[in-house]
Amino acid sequence: MKTLTVDLAGAPYPIHIGPDLLTRADLILPHLARPDVAIVTNTTVAPLYLEALQHTLHAVGVRTMAIVLPDGEAHKTRESLHQIHDALLTHRCERNTTVIALGGGVIGDLAGFAAATFLRGVPLIQVPTTLLAQVDSSVGGKTGINHPLGKNLIGAFHQPRLVLADTRTLETLPVREFRSGVAEIIKCGLIRDLPFLDWLDRHLEALVQRDPDVLSQAILDACRNKAEVVALDEFETTGVRALLNLGHTFGHAIEAGMGYGSWLHGEAVAVGTLLAADLSERLGWITSVEVARIETLMRRAGLPCRAPNLGVPRYLKLMASDKKVAAGKLRFVLLKGLGHAVLTQEAPPESVAAILSPGQGRFIGNACESPA
Repeated sequence: MKTLTVDLAGAPYPIHIGPDLLTRADLILPHLARPDVAIVTNTTVAPLYLEALQHTLHAVGVRTMAIVLPDGEAHKTRESLHQIHDALLTHRCERNTTVIALGGGVIGDLAGFAAATFLRGVPLIQVPTTLLAQVDSSVGGKTGINHPLGKNLIGAFHQPRLVLADTRTLETLPVREFRSGVAEIIKCGLIRDLPFLDWLDRHLEALVQRDPDVLSQAILDACRNKAEVVALDEFETTGVRALLNLGHTFGHAIEAGMGYGSWLHGEAVAVGTLLAADLSERLGWITSVEVARIETLMRRAGLPCRAPNLGVPRYLKLMASDKKVAAGKLRFVLLKGLGHAVLTQEAPPESVAAILSPGQGRFIGNACESPA
């Protein structure tokens, strides 16, 4: 097991990474305010891991209730949030009842937002079961739901007391879901850690093949990068934390424009990162060789490298709902070199339109297609 700490002032919390952690009651018990938890999961994860987690907790006298939601990004809605609230109220849960999010990023965001808003805030533990959730969404306290006008537009910051990343749960993860998580790992290196990006370049095939040692190290380094950024800018007020959203302005537009669930989050981030790289090159900040290296990494990971052609007006309308918009102006996370991301408003509108236009943009497709 590997452990690191998200070093937040007054409320640090551990991230444990390793196999068979669902059996480790000793890691969970210190973070419970009382022996009473509500486990939020979905119809895919519940048959695989719910019973194991309940057995671990029951063996040490912890009472559990389970809330099982439908699976998929399409269900990251206010209706699912209300379903969690209704169950917590029906079972007379109290302020010291801990909510445990058992699942991928959708469950983590939904359960986290429910924990943030139920009785004005109850304790939360994240038990991510997908690679994307283990390296990104379970860490840092961002929670929320989607809106038809955009992704994650309704939510709250609510830090967990513990993140328990059991790497055994990745053994049952479908290939497409696993590759989606690899996109977020590559993103970490591109943003702020060139040595990590170089390491990924050397070990990418082993990572995609789920080599246990390589996988654990990749998760650890990705979490370390995110934890360091979160510690500097917990509530995304200085612009430092916004750098973690490389590829997300375009990616979220793709997810919303194609219908939630058509593109997996990591797939949209992968092509969104390539669009950001194209824009960075047009500004003279990176070279075509560096852009080609990013594309090669994405291809080696089995990720899509062409964005759907939503049309420039549709892209711009969807991106106008991005959370990084300030004073009505789009702000982009772009690259001034590999391992050096910046937040900027300097992108000329004609350059943005060009990268989103078939025949002009290097990474825009000729059709509106899903990678599946």
